[in-house]
Amino acid sequence: MIKIDDIPKSKAEVIRSSVLFGNLKNEEINRAMDLLDAEIRTYGKGEFLRRPFSGAGKFGLVLSGVVQVCNDDIEGSRMIMAEVSSGKTFGESLCFLEIKDSPVFIYSSEPSEILWLSVRALFGPDEDELCTGLRKQFTAMLALRALAMNDRIQVLSKIKLRDKLLTYLNQQSEAAGSQTFQIPVNRDDLAAYIGTNRSALSRELSQMKKEGLIDYYKNSFRILKSR
Repeated sequence: MIKIDDIPKSKAEVIRSSVLFGNLKNEEINRAMDLLDAEIRTYGKGEFLRRPFSGAGKFGLVLSGVVQVCNDDIEGSRMIMAEVSSGKTFGESLCFLEIKDSPVFIYSSEPSEILWLSVRALFGPDEDELCTGLRKQFTAMLALRALAMNDRIQVLSKIKLRDKLLTYLNQQSEAAGSQTFQIPVNRDDLAAYIGTNRSALSRELSQMKKEGLIDYYKNSFRILKSR
């Protein structure tokens, strides 16, 4: 059984501040993790957490590192559906719906540590007050995931590459609360996220910089003009 006090402080704080466990005391977190059949696993960079069509028995909370939720388009090119960093969750819907034939795959884009959790106990016949509270928080997690997917839809709905980039960069700026911000992905991953190739992405970024719309250095960006 995993106990919150046995987990390194920085990672225990990630659990305590998460949407699922954020309003619980330590003893309640311990009982919740036992109820949710919690297990912690570590992954190296590039290692698969879940392969396509492999089933989804549990969802994950990222304790450290970054994982990517991906799919292949009809041409076989990788598309990033979500970039998940420390404190965020992934795979909730697949786990809840018990989807076994999803083409979605998940891998670690840098060394990561994941808290894996099951939701089956939340919807069983022997529910108690803790279970009811966890079920409400799990529902809130699904709602937050829907909002995050809406951000991606806003990007992909744009026809022009420049409009996709400006939409994405403005989203990152709003999240950071500043016109200067760091994006969480490299150029290859950004191209995969917005549905283009790296060469086209680099050309467009360079042109936008020349026109005074943005400035950037590596992953640091500053929005100078919205258009």
